[in-house]
Amino acid sequence: MIHSGSIAALAVAFGLYVGQILALSTAEKKMLSAMCILALTTINCLGIRSGKLVQNLIAVAKVSGLAGIILLLCLRGSRPLHLFEASANGSGRMFSIGEFGIALVAVLWAYEAWHVISFVAGEMKRPQRDLPRSLFYGTAVVMLVYVVTNLGYYHVLSAAEIRGSKAVAALAVGRLLGPIGATFISLLILVSILGSMNGMILTGPRVYYAMARDGAFPRAFGRISDQYQTPMLALIVQGAWAAVLAACGTYQQIFTDVIFTAWIFYGLAVAGVLVLRRNQPRMERPFRVPRYPWVPLLFCLAAIGLVISTIIERPNRAFVGIGAVACGIPAYFFSKSSIDRG
Repeated sequence: MIHSGSIAALAVAFGLYVGQILALSTAEKKMLSAMCILALTTINCLGIRSGKLVQNLIAVAKVSGLAGIILLLCLRGSRPLHLFEASANGSGRMFSIGEFGIALVAVLWAYEAWHVISFVAGEMKRPQRDLPRSLFYGTAVVMLVYVVTNLGYYHVLSAAEIRGSKAVAALAVGRLLGPIGATFISLLILVSILGSMNGMILTGPRVYYAMARDGAFPRAFGRISDQYQTPMLALIVQGAWAAVLAACGTYQQIFTDVIFTAWIFYGLAVAGVLVLRRNQPRMERPFRVPRYPWVPLLFCLAAIGLVISTIIERPNRAFVGIGAVACGIPAYFFSKSSIDRG
């Protein structure tokens, strides 16, 4: 639900933006989303070099285009910055913790996959040093880009216009450059989505492969193609399941399920640090958590708060995520018994 769901949500967003350019029907958008997943999966099945080449080319195009947008908005925008404007309806509603938590779902979706660098930690030369640095500096750079980009939006659009738009970047650039600018932004977003999808498709099977090698997943997922040297089965199953999710759900439904489910397991993973430090105090630890135990405790509290607010404000979506996790329990025990018998 987390990794394949993220791929599916990105694919649905890809179909939505293509639909803005080509005026596709809902069924055509769904078909395009599924085909996009399967096409990128095929590319990655054919070898790590092909997947890496696509990723590098898209990354260069994405970063260059985004830098151009930021400069355009900041230099040509003429509105004074008013980041805290009164609500358009003037209702004066009180602050709600539950609604704040739901708002964080969309924010955290923008940062989802922050942890994927850990999937390739086994191939780092100095993972004890480079992995924490990659996580910290990578997230910091993304935060900076998001903040500067949003300041650019406020240079061009009012808070009411930003709230009412489903494609803020296209609206802001279109305001400055006309329809051609809006089309360019849609194309740039499509490139960005493709890059994110390809990165997720490329990295996910590394985890399934490692799990299979450790006996926590069916052994077939630990096999490598003799011809292409890729985990072929893991890629195919991941791509097929992500295509099914993309065909069955809307963008908001899928990313809400992803964030709700993901933060259950992020919280459990960090809580595991507390448990292991208590149960195995003398184990050698190459990396020490700063400000232990306060940092992991705060993280766990934040995860619990997000999960509870989603259950309260959007119980239907929360139970879909819980149901998806529950379906994996019998599958886990079945595969575990098969591994033990083998």
